[in-house]
Amino acid sequence: MSLRKSRATRSGLLLFSIFSTMITVGCGSAIYSKVTATQNPLVAQYEVIPSAARPAASQGWVEFGPTVSYGRQTSTVSPAQNGFALPILVAGMKPSTTYHMRAHVVWPDGDTWVDQDHTFTTGALPAALTLPGISVTQPNPGLPPAPGVELVNSVAGTNVLATFVTDLQGNIIWYYPRGAIPIKLLPNGHFILNVESDLLEIDLAGNTIRDVSLNQVNQSLQAIGRSLTIINFSHDVLVLPNGHWITIGQVAQNYTDLPGYPGTIAVLGDVVVDIDTAGNTVWSWSAFDYLDVNRAPEGLPDWTHSNALVYTADGNLLLSMRNQSWILKLDYANGNGSGNILWKLGEDGDFAITGGDPSQWFYGQHYPNILSVNGTQSTMAIYDDGNLRVYADGVECGSSPMAPACYSRATIFNIDETTNVATLLWQDLPGFFSFWGGSIGTLSNGDVEFDSSEPWNTTSSLILEVTQTENPQTVWQMTINAENAYRGFRMPSLYPGITWNQ
Repeated sequence: MSLRKSRATRSGLLLFSIFSTMITVGCGSAIYSKVTATQNPLVAQYEVIPSAARPAASQGWVEFGPTVSYGRQTSTVSPAQNGFALPILVAGMKPSTTYHMRAHVVWPDGDTWVDQDHTFTTGALPAALTLPGISVTQPNPGLPPAPGVELVNSVAGTNVLATFVTDLQGNIIWYYPRGAIPIKLLPNGHFILNVESDLLEIDLAGNTIRDVSLNQVNQSLQAIGRSLTIINFSHDVLVLPNGHWITIGQVAQNYTDLPGYPGTIAVLGDVVVDIDTAGNTVWSWSAFDYLDVNRAPEGLPDWTHSNALVYTADGNLLLSMRNQSWILKLDYANGNGSGNILWKLGEDGDFAITGGDPSQWFYGQHYPNILSVNGTQSTMAIYDDGNLRVYADGVECGSSPMAPACYSRATIFNIDETTNVATLLWQDLPGFFSFWGGSIGTLSNGDVEFDSSEPWNTTSSLILEVTQTENPQTVWQMTINAENAYRGFRMPSLYPGITWNQ
């Protein structure tokens, strides 16, 4: 067995160590393994390369950590079709730190093999990007946070690191060098993100796997006879089980002499487009076809400002319209629907709120997501920003010095589609008003995590994990300076199906 170690540097900084090992297994068959750097200094590529005398591995995974106790692992992967080597991207490491790692491999005949230990030294975070100020606290040490890592999706200035993942101590362990709204982990271990109106699928190293451009979608819309020109993709994108991507786009339509708006005004509204695996638009929906442009609680020209999409268990879509303070259910029917609005959830919509107090509705909401479904009833978490909250006397919050102040909440509702009744099941009022942004979800330990991007009585974005109790207790808090965390949410790890407990 021989071991060869080499080092390379980039811009004077130690970037990686490469180890190449040749190991004899069974009947004299040679297996080569090596660990190399990628374009992301926090991500390594581990390769197991059998010789011609040994069949390619059927699957493998890597365990890694700062010591030979390891502690973290990747997902199990298989070689690409007709592939020979087994490449595994290893991510979740802190900058400028040496890690130990070794592969576990299963061969087609059922034999298993464990590689010897390799070390890999990560590089530094890019000096050209300003790093956010991140701090983490646990106000109640007796309440452990849910395991995992934190994916932060921020809005920041030029040359500021805005798309990153941290461990629960606030250390950056993965990043993408460009701002992205949104970014989501996919079931195949890649990320999908919107970068300057390019929808990208990338791997953990940042390599582009698939790219759907704004121009491509607009050309496709014209080809199917839709006279729509999308200005930009915005806020959200879904990946469906059939591989289609569904996203939100903004379009402008001119109106003349609308009430309160003399002359011509270009009203901004939203469309939803379904893009198949070949990049063609196969279903589309436009707010201009279904809603009254004169209903504009937040004013014009930004009429609807949709910010989230949800795929429902019955094959339809939920569309969150912040500037309408509504969540719409669209007849999508897995791509065969009419596009009709099945219902509107929110003040002046199709549902009653239990108790009849309109202030208990959500206003200017973000990130609705379905937690559970039982027949026609569903439990839904919604981040309630609280813009223009309406009270029983018709007064809107913040509308005058005498009006109630606006406030934000984390909320969980029960939605009954048979009775058209919504019931507030749980809430946490953190004591501030976050004018925009935010996300919410439940965690593996039952806690609720929510992100507030711009609390008005603080100078920072806040991500809070709280107990889902009548009097919520803060379990974990991340404070982010110098940028607005549009979304922040806990993932079990950087790998689907894997939970990191440290």
